[in-house]
Amino acid sequence: MRALSQLVKCAEKLVGSFQINLGEALALTIGFFMAVGALINALPSFWIIPKIGPFQGEYLRAVMMAFGVSVVVFSTGFAQLSLSRDKKYFSLALIFDAALILTTVGIAWDFAVTTIQIQEGLFFFEEYHAWITFVGICIFTLLCWRIWGMPLAIFAIIMVAYYFTGQHLPSLLSIRPMEFIENFPEDMWYNLNKGVIGLIFEIVIFTVFPFIIFGAMLEATGVGASLIRFAFSLTKNTRGGPAHAAVLASSLFGTMSGVPVANVVGTGVLTIPLIKRRGFTPTFAGAVEATASTGGQIMPPIMGAAALIMADTLQISYLVVITAALMPALFYYASLFFTVTFEARRLDIKTGEIGEEMAVTRDDVINLLVLFAAVMVIITVLLNGYSASAAGVLVVLFLLPAGFFCKEVRARPVNLVIGMAKGGTQFSKLLMAIGVVGVVLGVLSSTGLPFRLANAIEILMGHSLLIALIVTAITAIVFGMGMPTLPAYLTIILILGPTLTKLGLSLLVAHMFVFYFGCASSITPPVALAAYAGASIAGAGPMRTGLLALRIGAAMFIVPFVFAFYPDLLLVEEVGGFEWGVLISISLRLLLCLWLLASAFSGYDARKIEWPEIVLRLALAAAVLYTDTLISTGAVVLGVALIGYNYILARRSVAASTA
Repeated sequence: MRALSQLVKCAEKLVGSFQINLGEALALTIGFFMAVGALINALPSFWIIPKIGPFQGEYLRAVMMAFGVSVVVFSTGFAQLSLSRDKKYFSLALIFDAALILTTVGIAWDFAVTTIQIQEGLFFFEEYHAWITFVGICIFTLLCWRIWGMPLAIFAIIMVAYYFTGQHLPSLLSIRPMEFIENFPEDMWYNLNKGVIGLIFEIVIFTVFPFIIFGAMLEATGVGASLIRFAFSLTKNTRGGPAHAAVLASSLFGTMSGVPVANVVGTGVLTIPLIKRRGFTPTFAGAVEATASTGGQIMPPIMGAAALIMADTLQISYLVVITAALMPALFYYASLFFTVTFEARRLDIKTGEIGEEMAVTRDDVINLLVLFAAVMVIITVLLNGYSASAAGVLVVLFLLPAGFFCKEVRARPVNLVIGMAKGGTQFSKLLMAIGVVGVVLGVLSSTGLPFRLANAIEILMGHSLLIALIVTAITAIVFGMGMPTLPAYLTIILILGPTLTKLGLSLLVAHMFVFYFGCASSITPPVALAAYAGASIAGAGPMRTGLLALRIGAAMFIVPFVFAFYPDLLLVEEVGGFEWGVLISISLRLLLCLWLLASAFSGYDARKIEWPEIVLRLALAAAVLYTDTLISTGAVVLGVALIGYNYILARRSVAASTA
């Protein structure tokens, strides 16, 4: 009997494993076809390549919605959850998953047919249209909660509740009564501009999806490990060593991912143990990796989905966005390099040798050349006037043959196919968040709340741009807690964007400002996802790592205020261009600010800094950025003198100890 019992248990484990693998296989299969469809849809007419798409928008959105939900259900649905937690509910969970997929297919088909009928002539909504809208919102909200956690889903539920009850709220929040049948379907579902499956949904399919496919395929070539070894080879003679390598590797790895937690996992598993081995604390190792990985979203040329959406929303070239993002990103990473240097000095860490496993090989050089060529393809396509979506498609087509120069692809060519399929599954998960953002957009657009808030905030703040920026920054961080950067960015720019533009910011500056603080939420406790991922790898306390990451990544909170008041830093004509004198002045002052800030937070420069000097450095860091020339010039002189005096004292101390 005991043998029979063990055999039954083994069989159950085998069946469970098979079911999980079957679900993942189905998800990858559908994801692959989604990827192929998206590439064909966005394929430009280029050289001998014919233009096939774009497909009719109504059917494209419907198919992607049905496929996306199916992928999410197969890969991380409730049947999979049951198998991993409590198998006795597996049958019920399987039935529920099947019902989700079949219902989604039905409402997707209805969306395509109904939206076409609406455009063809006079159309009146019926009660079942309202219930389809309600069910569709519930499906997206449920799966968004399952994939991305509670915050975004809860916010969408609150917004829907506001849509129906806002007429009972005080004057600022009060809206006209909304009808369940007459208004709800039109505002929230059957609308090609706003709502759950609105314009943003299609922009993501056209523009973001090809770049997600590119990133997934690039990872499949083994370029990630080569980037890390390359970073180690460049920083091997620095005191920070592996910590500096983590900063550099994560900035480069952002080209492939643009997702903070993915960056932490992708680079941190190699860099964090080496950072600890060099002598840094586990908390610092996890925190510096988290801050460096978070910066991957702001580092051109591929900055994640939010930057691509920004270009389409503002109707400007993606090349303009990445040009505007370049200098702020470089200043952010410069501040991380400063912090690592000061921490290494504080701990008296010397330069050390890297192991043979981190030496750059011939295969690494080839991988890096493939990556460089891919980036050049993107930039060349953009310079020739093509759209970001065209650049995404063409770089994927380039990578299909170029990938075979990489050793991992030659050894296992199916890696490219799997990479493309993984791009489809990653996109499907993002699509759940985008659908929920569509709910928020539908409510805000229908109620006019952002413009009433903008007027009220303008009156309350007395036309103060600084106060408006502070409020926007805090709101973006709060909304971004636990959210992906894209939904956080879209939600805040929809709510507070009108306020910033009314106070004089250009559209691009306002969007970049919100984008930065949406990214900053990844290292801002209490929900600092990137920091917590770094802490888990480093074996450090999550909250301590999050607080240290907040300190190390302080530049993420400083730089946006700088380019808000000095848009010359963004370099592009869309913000008024730049003057060389202003650009050089603010660049040098910002570098000095970041040096003073990093050294003050570390409590160390060339030698230990005492509390009075720490306070003075923090004050000077703020003063050097002040718009009044007299104050900023005086602060610069004092700041440089303070740093110089610290170095003189350090040299005297060394001379005295060696005498």
